[in-house]
Amino acid sequence: MPALVETRGLSVAFGPVLAVSEVDLTVPAGASLALVGRNGAGKSTTLRALAGVLPPTGGQVWVGGVDARRDPFGARARVGYCPDVGGLIPRATPWEHLSLSARLRDLPTGWQARATELLDRFDLAGVADRVVSGFSHGMGRRLSVLLAAFHEPDVLLLDEPFDGVDPIGVDATLSVVREAQLGGAAVLVSTHLLDLAVLACEEAVVLRAGRVVAASPAAELAGEAGAARYRALLS
Repeated sequence: MPALVETRGLSVAFGPVLAVSEVDLTVPAGASLALVGRNGAGKSTTLRALAGVLPPTGGQVWVGGVDARRDPFGARARVGYCPDVGGLIPRATPWEHLSLSARLRDLPTGWQARATELLDRFDLAGVADRVVSGFSHGMGRRLSVLLAAFHEPDVLLLDEPFDGVDPIGVDATLSVVREAQLGGAAVLVSTHLLDLAVLACEEAVVLRAGRVVAASPAAELAGEAGAARYRALLS
């Protein structure tokens, strides 16, 4: 299958601080990859570069066949992105977020049926007309994942989607990951929750201090033996 996400030597610096250094990733269509590591390992920075919201300092980045360094707007058009923080309009409701997304992405008539189904799946139907400023952290996370998946993008980027989320939200997130893969999308999930990374994705990349220290099938990080290996990689 063709690679929908590919980086070669991706590096991102904030002044003198190198947050991501020489990261190589390849995610084919229909595949899922977890980025795991401690806080500050470079996971979120990597996803921001892939989403076209943060310019790389060095290296090459292709998203959906688009050179994200040369055409960040083109890359954004191929992506559904759930940021680790923010991304929601405080005085807007979930339904208003969905309506805005549908207009901006020129979705065909009938998008309301998918919007309604996703609100039900993420247990947000009952608050679809409430402004999100009153939402709990977990509710906001669920809505961010829902919005990222809503338009069925070629590349789905989920940054810490499980943070503070209840079991219903976890199951809903796992379901949209699988749905996206079955539809031929490439999925990247960033999380510090190793057990959920193993459930969500087929492959895993471990980041430490902005560098890749290991890449393997996610199943190899499962269980006590996998957790022990993971801790050793981070030490």
